[in-house]
Amino acid sequence: MYKFFVNDKYEFELTDEQVQQDIVEYENNRFHVMFNNRSYNAELLEVDSSSKTLSIKVNNTIYSIKAEDEYDRLLKKLGFSDMNSRKVSQLKAPMPGLVLKVPVEVGQEIAKDDTLLILEAMKMENVVKSPTAGKIKQVKIKEGDAVNKGQVLIEFE
Repeated sequence: MYKFFVNDKYEFELTDEQVQQDIVEYENNRFHVMFNNRSYNAELLEVDSSSKTLSIKVNNTIYSIKAEDEYDRLLKKLGFSDMNSRKVSQLKAPMPGLVLKVPVEVGQEIAKDDTLLILEAMKMENVVKSPTAGKIKQVKIKEGDAVNKGQVLIEFE
């Protein structure tokens, strides 16, 4: 059983069978949908599978939809629903290596997946990206520094 939240206003439930039987793709990212005995043509605009969200356009109106399954409800019930949204306060070195470049500075606002530094390890350049959005509190390394695995490199506010 899936629970769907539309535009943070509407909520409805569908079984696995209803989801599979009532949605048919007829063209790339274009679907025919049957819901409550009504027919709709929908276009899929954006999908984020990690957060189980998508944007669709139906009759020139855009809808934001969040899906929740029984596992999501169980995690919420057990108190683990905010695991992905926990605040990250430090970035630690994922491996030993040499810092080649640090394109961020203290006070800089960053988005999730922004490049924080480039680390050379075993003759390969590794781009280290931000695990979260936030603000740089402290940069504890500089270009040319050798770092150990687990060493704190950057702190976030």
